[in-house]
Amino acid sequence: MSTEPAQAAPSSTAENPWPVRTVARKIGDWIHRLGAVWVEGQVTQVNSRPNTQTAFLTLRDPSADVSMSVTCPNWLIREMEPPLREGASVLVHAKPSFFFGRGTISLRADEIRAVGIGELLARIERLKKLLTAEGLFSAQRKRPIPFLPKGVGLITGRASAAERDVLANAQKRWPHVRFKVVNTAVQGSQAVPQIMRALRIHDADPDIDVIVIARGGGSVEDLLPFSDEALCRAVSATGTPVVSAIGHEPDTPLLDYVADLRCSTPTDASKRIVPDVREESERVRQMRDRGRRALHGWVDTQTRLLTQLRSRPSLADPLGPVQRRQDDVDVHRERARRAMLTLLAKDQAEIASARARLTALGPAATLERGYAVVQFLDAEGNLQVLRSVSEVEAGAQLRVRVGDGAITAVAEGARE
Repeated sequence: MSTEPAQAAPSSTAENPWPVRTVARKIGDWIHRLGAVWVEGQVTQVNSRPNTQTAFLTLRDPSADVSMSVTCPNWLIREMEPPLREGASVLVHAKPSFFFGRGTISLRADEIRAVGIGELLARIERLKKLLTAEGLFSAQRKRPIPFLPKGVGLITGRASAAERDVLANAQKRWPHVRFKVVNTAVQGSQAVPQIMRALRIHDADPDIDVIVIARGGGSVEDLLPFSDEALCRAVSATGTPVVSAIGHEPDTPLLDYVADLRCSTPTDASKRIVPDVREESERVRQMRDRGRRALHGWVDTQTRLLTQLRSRPSLADPLGPVQRRQDDVDVHRERARRAMLTLLAKDQAEIASARARLTALGPAATLERGYAVVQFLDAEGNLQVLRSVSEVEAGAQLRVRVGDGAITAVAEGARE
């Protein structure tokens, strides 16, 4: 085989395009250089006929809608223990192959290993720790379930026991509950995309107040879709509360942790999403009895209080206190009148005494006894009281007051 580098092919242009065979050959060359790889996936289809040398598988990524074809020797499938079946998780050692004639790619496997339960559980545990660290299992993210939802969206297998349990028990508890059922695969490779599609349908429906994902019991492999990372994130992103009712009491897929409410069985879910009409009727009756007894007790208490108030003296004789207060007012008013009269009499006596003293000391009393008061004008024109005749000059005017009268005279003599 020559080790000299191959001559580079001219580039493809609109004027010089490559034929299909050239493109297919170049793609095949690149694919064949990849070498063998280990691939993990879920088997969605097995075609192994007894009289053929080659078996055909379809390997799917459970976390994405991606699948590839796998071919292998038929004896490789027949010798597997336990027998390979659809839905199983496997590890495949294969080399990519490009079929030149059809232009398709497949994996040519030379070894297939079934993924053990221990490995599956370890992967689920690692995913659980990852989602826990991101807060998808936090109690703060849990939304309350409506007390009486107007509509319930049910996602479960077609004609399954889980569907019958949920519908029958819920309608027995509350006959008027309305369900919208979307049947999906609940195991295998198609379970996750179908459940996610049904989840989007119910979440977009305004008449749905709560979504229930239900499935009966099964093996660990059967319940693997309910621990899928994509499904867990889709449930966490919904705006409608989600109830998980998967398997039996010991079964705990990751969906139980991310859902807003975890129920041990589908029957338990029917009891948790709707109330019991008999229990609620009995509770209403009890509340009415308690309300009636409370009202009667309150009325009796108020009646006794009114009776006690009416028996008090102030209400038995309401005018009596007013009359007593009126008598007190009259007594105090009489006392005030007498005190005021006494004060006035005392003040009048003091005024009469002061008037008598003023009269005795005033000039009026002297005039009444026959004496006269003489006034004259001095040189400056001021009026003075005459005490001696020598004080008056000749020709000065004198004013003589006798009693209440006044006489004006002129002095004749001159002062020496």
